Amino acid sequence: MSGSGLDPEVLDGLGADLRAADYTTAGVAALLGEQAEAALGRGVWWPALHVTRTPEPDRRRLAVLVRLFLLGTEEPHDHVAAAFPNVGVQALAANGVLEPTGQGTVRAVLDIRPHSDGARDFLVISDQDAVLRSAPVRRDHVLGIGGASVSLARAVIRTPVARALDLGTGCGIQALHLAAHCDQIVATDTNERALALAAGTARLNGMSWDLRRGSLFEPVAGERFDLIVSNPPFVVGAGKTDYLYRDSGLVGDAVCQQLIEQVGDHLRPGGTAQIMANWIVRDGQDWRARVGGWLAGTGLHAWVVQRELADPVSYVSLWLADAGETAAEAARRGGQWLDWFAEQGITGIGMGIVTLRAPLPGESGAPEHVLEEITEADEVLTGPEVEAFFARRAYLRDTSDEDLLAARLSTAPVFLEEHALPGAEGWQQVSAAVRRPGGPGAVLGVDEVSKALLAGCRGEVPLGALLELLATLHGVDADALAQAALPVVRVAIARGILYQAS
Repeated sequence: MSGSGLDPEVLDGLGADLRAADYTTAGVAALLGEQAEAALGRGVWWPALHVTRTPEPDRRRLAVLVRLFLLGTEEPHDHVAAAFPNVGVQALAANGVLEPTGQGTVRAVLDIRPHSDGARDFLVISDQDAVLRSAPVRRDHVLGIGGASVSLARAVIRTPVARALDLGTGCGIQALHLAAHCDQIVATDTNERALALAAGTARLNGMSWDLRRGSLFEPVAGERFDLIVSNPPFVVGAGKTDYLYRDSGLVGDAVCQQLIEQVGDHLRPGGTAQIMANWIVRDGQDWRARVGGWLAGTGLHAWVVQRELADPVSYVSLWLADAGETAAEAARRGGQWLDWFAEQGITGIGMGIVTLRAPLPGESGAPEHVLEEITEADEVLTGPEVEAFFARRAYLRDTSDEDLLAARLSTAPVFLEEHALPGAEGWQQVSAAVRRPGGPGAVLGVDEVSKALLAGCRGEVPLGALLELLATLHGVDADALAQAALPVVRVAIARGILYQAS
């Protein structure tokens, strides 16, 4: 690959050959079969190697591509030439996609893999992971599709907008997803190689993005966007830049702090920013205070979700494994990293997603900041859930208690979970809660009255009338019950457990 990137004509030929061989998510899945595909997803490769060793004649081209790009094997030159009839091995080697080994075989230099958003198939170009090569990754290594990038893509709101920014684009995976609902996409990175590969990813998928090199918001100074997404080099460390994909060069969690503090200057009214972030946790301190301090002067509404809290050893081990360094080098670097954490009093690193929204013109009151831990595996953040969260908060801000009492509310599909312990008089209930399945943070502790209230919210009568019925049933003052119930109702609405019937 030249310094200016991959040749457009070579990319066009490459894309034609890959698609002609059915090198798609569905095509690869059909070739591997359910068990081998699932094993590959867990990092177990031998079943995929076995399946692709002797494929059916009509799948030989696809098998060669899978072995080259997904399994990192060396393949006979004539097999590779047959897999690329349009572009040819020589052109791919000249562009740094493939390389001859000198033993009559060819291997891949780049990682090119199919990816789907559920509706469309893409091809994504990145550098090969360390596990495919016998040497450490290069300093300007371009990371492929990882867990963080998938989590962010899943959480991004997909409402159509005019202008979007992908800050820290890497291989371009977020920009690919943005293309379906954004008219214009600006993508930035400090890594020139990342921009070159992102340009290749865009070309392979028939797209065109405004790619700019620079740090943080420097490349878009004075510009504003409807949507900003960022999976930055957020790794917490001493400020070194050993690897550009993970190290910002800023000390500690400063890169995430600066992103959050500055992003409001680049959002249009009503615009949204969604950022993958890490933050420092010190002994005896609440992570919410730290991240809340970053939010304090932004003027933005915020939903911060901590998905995981890692101890220093686990955190450092995670990132050392990605670099492909020798055991001795990893031990040396890991020791220095842990020493720095100890010097700084860092006992944990929080990891999660920060969603920010700029107020609309005419909005009154202070911006709302919700910071919470949501760690259950089945409570993932999705674009629809994030969008619904902000819609519910806006509804609550705009709805007075009087209006809420006049509203007809319905209870979403929920489960009632009760916990009890055996006692002298039988089972004694110790707690009860309702949970909306799949809703992140959608759980609410309840007592007998609130259980009855939720059961009665069917969109048929105003909330106030329902509370009067409950007051009569339980022999309590209706006004006192309403005063006690309204805060609970607001929490239930905020968590998507109650909603206003249409």
